[in-house]
Amino acid sequence: MSVARGYRPLPALFLVALACAASARDLGHDEALRLRREGVILPLESLMRPAMQRYPGATLLEAELEEEDEVFVYEVELLTEQGTVRELELDARDGRILKDEEDD
Repeated sequence: MSVARGYRPLPALFLVALACAASARDLGHDEALRLRREGVILPLESLMRPAMQRYPGATLLEAELEEEDEVFVYEVELLTEQGTVRELELDARDGRILKDEEDD
């Protein structure tokens, strides 16, 4: 097998990031409202309690509703009292915290 001159294989980390990005889909306001009305997802405000208990006094910076591998997820960014930005993913059906990490 020959490799074309100048060809460089993409780093594995880049490929993983690309695959992850391709599997998430942002949902618009209209679709989010429809899903809430149909009872598919719960309102974000009703699911924030566990996140705020984990980080008392935190400020909500941003929240987005996404569909990742057929699972609806609220992606939330919080600014803690210590000045750290935390990125959390909450299952939009029941509020389980799926991911909690420091945001870069």
